[in-house]
Amino acid sequence: MTHSSNPVALIESLDFEGRGVAHVEGKTLFIEGALPYEKVSYSSFRKKPSFENADTVSVLKESFVRTTPRCSHFGVCGGCSMQHVEPTAQVAMKQRVLEDNLAHIGKVKAERILPPIAGPAWGYRHRARMSARFVEKKGGVLVGFHEKRSSFIADMHECHILPKHISDLIDPLREFIATLSIKQRMPQVEIAVGAEVDILVFRNMDDITAEDERRFAAFADLHRSAERPLQIWLQPKGPDTCYPIYPLDAPKLTYRIDDFNVEMPYYPTEFTQVNPQINNVMVGRALKLLDPQPGERIADMFCGIGNFTLPIARSGAIVHGMEGSEALVKRAVENATHNALQDKVSYEMANLFDVTEESFAALGQFDKMLIDPPRDGAIQLVKALNDETAPPRIVYVSCNPATLARDAGVLVHTKGYTLKAAGIINMFPHTAHVESVALFEKTGPCMSREAIAAIEAEEQARREAAKAAKKEREAQEAKRKAEEEVARIAKKAARHEHYLANKDYYDARSAANGEVPSE
Repeated sequence: MTHSSNPVALIESLDFEGRGVAHVEGKTLFIEGALPYEKVSYSSFRKKPSFENADTVSVLKESFVRTTPRCSHFGVCGGCSMQHVEPTAQVAMKQRVLEDNLAHIGKVKAERILPPIAGPAWGYRHRARMSARFVEKKGGVLVGFHEKRSSFIADMHECHILPKHISDLIDPLREFIATLSIKQRMPQVEIAVGAEVDILVFRNMDDITAEDERRFAAFADLHRSAERPLQIWLQPKGPDTCYPIYPLDAPKLTYRIDDFNVEMPYYPTEFTQVNPQINNVMVGRALKLLDPQPGERIADMFCGIGNFTLPIARSGAIVHGMEGSEALVKRAVENATHNALQDKVSYEMANLFDVTEESFAALGQFDKMLIDPPRDGAIQLVKALNDETAPPRIVYVSCNPATLARDAGVLVHTKGYTLKAAGIINMFPHTAHVESVALFEKTGPCMSREAIAAIEAEEQARREAAKAAKKEREAQEAKRKAEEEVARIAKKAARHEHYLANKDYYDARSAANGEVPSE
């Protein structure tokens, strides 16, 4: 079935990247811009034996949750993928992604689904890294996010997920960078919106001149407001080389977690949550689930600069934070002192992707644990727990539902935990990114190492069998295609032989019909 020469598909669901999922002739399609229950025509840009990636060409039957994107750059800019979905429906879809991942990957189900945490859909992004490039064909400098599936920079003039006063700087930045002596050696502008200051970090691959420095100062003065200074930083090499150049007397870059009376100073290139309003609510939800009590000893794994550590310490608990980055640990120690909580917290630099039962046991007993890992999850950490060391309660904050589900499967099926509650946090509206939080309570014994090893061996055998079966199917398919090709060549050769044997007849027939003889 086709429409305007493009094939048509009925969308069944949404995947974790916000793409419509359909099945056509036994193949799975992932169609960008399509929504569940829609009928769309599509164009594939990547074809594999078992799946295809495609773009929506036209929507033949619309979903009731489809809406008109606010941004004129939507569909070209790679910053957002879900502006065509009504915001409350985005939240519901992300909830479904979380539940589906828990069920299919972890084989677990939460006893209770928490109400989703959501906030303003626009102007929420207080941290961003935008590319900059001098493009003569475009008449100057482009500043923005990359185009979808491309290294090209989108020709942007506004961004609705940035605070408006930052979005309004995109065109002035384009004009400003074009005036610099190193306009072709300045590939990036990092944005940090703090509680009392806005910072632009320019990645300068060459030294700036005195005239450039004067221009930076003039730009900062022109675009500051009475309430908020605009501070310029330079970053000549890696993220830890950034430094301020003007004005030097600006307030510190900070964000606040008001419910716990915590103020967090940070450097503009350091990792912090991009959505401070939702971060406040997320910290509150996580701590309500963790329920820290005075005197308890609590672990904060992948602690960063102390986003959860310091609010937990405000409860009177003793907190031990662990983090793999030396720079973040240093900042976390400073922030503990800044909030007069240094007596309640301790920090340690450690690679939590290499943790073992022995190294975890060496940390001592914890009453509770909070885990907030990067996208790779915390598989080695959860595998390192045993009946002597496993905390009675774990709160897991995740930025990847697939790795949360995998780790939840280990906790529930081998470590004696029950998944008491889980829910999503819409930290990034209009993107497919799913942040979530889950509560685990220890309700049974851990499996023995031998039993876990047997399960892992069985899973490995299943994976190997599936791999072998796939290889066999591919071999059979290749054999079938080869046989078809041999048959096609033989058929063509037979036709040629037949023609040569009857050439006089065919030539005479062609001449009678006024045709030029041909094979």
